[in-house]
Amino acid sequence: MANDLDNPEYAAFAWARFRWLLKVMAAISVVAALIALGGIWWWIGSMNWVIAAATLAGVGLSVMLGGALMALVFLSSGSGHDAAVDAFNADRDPGRDRRG
Repeated sequence: MANDLDNPEYAAFAWARFRWLLKVMAAISVVAALIALGGIWWWIGSMNWVIAAATLAGVGLSVMLGGALMALVFLSSGSGHDAAVDAFNADRDPGRDRRG
């Protein structure tokens, strides 16, 4: 069973959508990191640069990782990979009803 990424036009569309989602999530992660940094500054006042850098990196990279994983789920589902794996493993799934 061929997936949609075997079609070069659809593959280009799917990867463009993936890159767009990553760009959006990068912007959201920057905003989230700055909000977290502002919240800590408001809560405890001035801080060491190490705390600021750790906050920016920790929050920013965590949000970016979540966004990248979400984008991969959308890419996998939208490209037909999930359906291909499900069809491939249908006869090996003990929980699936074999009648239909």
